[in-house]
Amino acid sequence: MRVPVGISNRHIHVSREHLDILFGKEYELAVLKDLSQPGQYAATEVVSIEGPKGKINNVRILGPERKETQIEISRTDSFLLGINPPVRDSGLLQATPGVKINGPNGEVIIDKGVIIAARHIHFHTSDAESFGIRDQDRLQVIVEGERGLVFENVLARVSKNYALEMHLDTDEANAAGLRNGDLLEIKKYQ
Repeated sequence: MRVPVGISNRHIHVSREHLDILFGKEYELAVLKDLSQPGQYAATEVVSIEGPKGKINNVRILGPERKETQIEISRTDSFLLGINPPVRDSGLLQATPGVKINGPNGEVIIDKGVIIAARHIHFHTSDAESFGIRDQDRLQVIVEGERGLVFENVLARVSKNYALEMHLDTDEANAAGLRNGDLLEIKKYQ
């Protein structure tokens, strides 16, 4: 069982309310490029995010809009910003830190929403069935080679709307010497 890797740099998913403030009323995101997950895209628009210790410019917005604004960063980014976000599954934003978001038309201060995304694999239902994997299973993923390691506690996310891909943040990918598209072996926990 092998899965391609998609390395996820810092990014923001923005709500309609915040998009209106940051870019202007009824602003529509422009597609820069489609992402591997169907219907998802990197927008041309970027914002800056600011924490108590520092600021990161050119944080890419991913579309489409979300119900709630969520920012995904790496642990390294958290040191620069001066915040301590938890490792979380997407959408689980309770008890997470906030930041100031600056756009060309305005700024928003969110009181929660910054996470370090938990490593996970998107499985289309047909891939999950052929691999014998269920939604929410926890998996091991093996990286071979010079910087070989085993990623533990990898969340399986199964949907007919997903394409097969493992998502890691830049810190995790760099530690293992990985590049986008590298194939890794999946092991199920017993």
